[in-house]
Amino acid sequence: MESLAVPLIVIGIIVIAIWATYNKLVRLKNTTEESWSGIDTELKRRYDLIPNLVETVSGYAKHEKAVLESVTAMRAQALNSHGSPSAQAKDENAFVGSLKSLFAVVENYPALKADQHFLSLQNELINTENRIQAARRFYNGNVREYNNTVQMFPSNLLAFFFDFKEKEYFEIDDSSQRLAPKAS
Repeated sequence: MESLAVPLIVIGIIVIAIWATYNKLVRLKNTTEESWSGIDTELKRRYDLIPNLVETVSGYAKHEKAVLESVTAMRAQALNSHGSPSAQAKDENAFVGSLKSLFAVVENYPALKADQHFLSLQNELINTENRIQAARRFYNGNVREYNNTVQMFPSNLLAFFFDFKEKEYFEIDDSSQRLAPKAS
């Protein structure tokens, strides 16, 4: 009976280790997916601000039709982007580039830069950009922890066996986060 106890204890320890590692992988995967939804929420918030911003600018800058149409088209493209984080980042970078063009146009209209509705929308957009950055950092931190677990031994064996795949980081141009200068 004593000779059977040692192998049973070893098997029990191995089973517990497998169980704990599997549960850790599941928890990290779910946390990563949840943190992605935080990015998605903030991006949608930004998309909701853009029609009001474009409408306000168009009241002052009617002859800047190409810029306004570009912002609207890039917004639609980014809004409909539901692919991988890298695919969404590509659409986000294009969208933010069009927003930069919009804010460059705004610089030519002093009355618009002083408009309270525009300033309110601009401040809300800046706050939203900051929230997107915070959500992106949170997501990427969770991806890093998940990917480390998927890649490190011995959890990589379980990750392979149970088909846990590495996640992509959400990387956007850092320069794109400086959309609009603070109005004074």
